[in-house]
Amino acid sequence: MTAVIVVALDQWTKQIAVTELEYRIPIMVTSWFDWMLTYNTGAAFSFLADAGGWQRWFLTSIAVAVSAFIVVWLFRLTPADRGLVLPLGLILGGGMGNLIDRVLLGHVVDFISLHYEHRYWPAFNLADSAITLGAGWWLIDAFWGRTSPSREAPVS
Repeated sequence: MTAVIVVALDQWTKQIAVTELEYRIPIMVTSWFDWMLTYNTGAAFSFLADAGGWQRWFLTSIAVAVSAFIVVWLFRLTPADRGLVLPLGLILGGGMGNLIDRVLLGHVVDFISLHYEHRYWPAFNLADSAITLGAGWWLIDAFWGRTSPSREAPVS
């Protein structure tokens, strides 16, 4: 359910951005936050953006494989690991939101721009935020989360 909500919100906000914003023309919200429509043909931080087009299907294949892995993982969670449902749902939903863009448009729609003075963070979207939040949550759970039976040290 988390993934479905993330995909719906992501696609809805991207549609608003595409219809209401002009390409690469920032609209200042605060001194450090702008709305700015951009298109990313690469991965995070525009990695492979200028690769000539082959990256579209390469990145699509990776997204499909990772999404399938997460779905299988979700179905195999033990009751003790149910706390991973939300972070994995965030990662899955974010990945699917960007996958939809990549397949249908050939690029990912980004529209959130953060900056400090003249230093800009790469533009991003709600799907990217969901992936980051989910991955961070998963890492925190993996390193500092509760101890489940599968994580307990064996008794000697």
